[in-house]
Amino acid sequence: MIAAQMKVIQIARIKKSCRRCERMVQEPAPSRPIPGSMAGPNLLAHVLVSKFDDHLPLYRQHEIFARMGADIPESTLVGWCGRAMKTLQPLIERIEADIMASDLLHADDTPIRVLDRSLRDKGLGKGVKKGRIWAYVRDQRPWAGASPPGAVYQFAPDWKKEHVLSHLANARGILQADGYKGYAKLYEPEPDGGPPRLREAACWAHLRRDFHDFWTSTKSEIAREALDRIGKFYDVERDINGQPADVRHAARQKLSKPKVEAFFAWSEQQLLRIPGKSDLAKAFRYGLARQEAFSLFLTDGRVAIDNNPAERALRPIGTGRKNWLFAGADTGAETLARAMSVIETAKLNGLDPLAYLADILDRIHDHKINRLDELLPWNWVPLASVTESQAA
Repeated sequence: MIAAQMKVIQIARIKKSCRRCERMVQEPAPSRPIPGSMAGPNLLAHVLVSKFDDHLPLYRQHEIFARMGADIPESTLVGWCGRAMKTLQPLIERIEADIMASDLLHADDTPIRVLDRSLRDKGLGKGVKKGRIWAYVRDQRPWAGASPPGAVYQFAPDWKKEHVLSHLANARGILQADGYKGYAKLYEPEPDGGPPRLREAACWAHLRRDFHDFWTSTKSEIAREALDRIGKFYDVERDINGQPADVRHAARQKLSKPKVEAFFAWSEQQLLRIPGKSDLAKAFRYGLARQEAFSLFLTDGRVAIDNNPAERALRPIGTGRKNWLFAGADTGAETLARAMSVIETAKLNGLDPLAYLADILDRIHDHKINRLDELLPWNWVPLASVTESQAA
């Protein structure tokens, strides 16, 4: 194992003069990821990946750099993260536009603690509020779709539905999500009487979790049977994962549809046998109230049986919360969301986020804006490979 080292790269720009015309010439300075900063692309990429993928707080990175002999104040590292995201903003906007234009999206959210000093000044608690990080995921790999996978993260200072309506203002197609009430307006018919902009696809894993929690605490035979019945749906899904949408649709119509219809008929019968206020009854009512949404995957081979892609996309946030505890401000949480969009999309496309970010930060200022799509994770080719192909 070779210990990491830091080095200072000195760039010599020799000045030359012409004795005849008395003019001075000098090679122009190379562009830098952050104008006026000494941080190179590899160092910035290391800080970003350590912070937002390895979940290493900046104060710990400061201590690590100090052991290497580089005293980089924590405030400087904070500034680098924010300004690096500003440099990458055009690329992030292209990622967001491409993914949010998909006609099939997974959505989910998770809480995040955010410092709000105005609350402490007013004597309202310790000056910490609860914001939300929303994840919107496109993943067509289960049905061999043509569009590359990607994830978009958005920060909201609260859990109000206005934020979701804003995020999905231009979305059309199918939204796979949980039962959050803020989505309800998106599923309503258009004011002119047209069909809804989005159709709801429910998550069987979410429903299954309710039955599992009840079975774990009570060992209920009814809850156990519910788990067994749902498990048979997943047996079918394992066999058709990665198959084209028409193959998945045919298999679900033949194998899953009778089982799903039997499950809902059985659910109605069980409600007559159990206490109406129990958690088990709530689980049954949740499924029956969204029977159409839970059955959508039977009629469209592109639709997943659950919302696991979005839930997986939020796991890094949960891991990060255990390390950095809270965001320093709304701007810090927004930086987190933008960084996660780039890093997680790169990982979904099989890229090393450190190598990808280092290359992009090195090239983006000199890259033509009308060719920015070449730097998207699913189109990216390392600069070294591009140079070799041009030389050949």
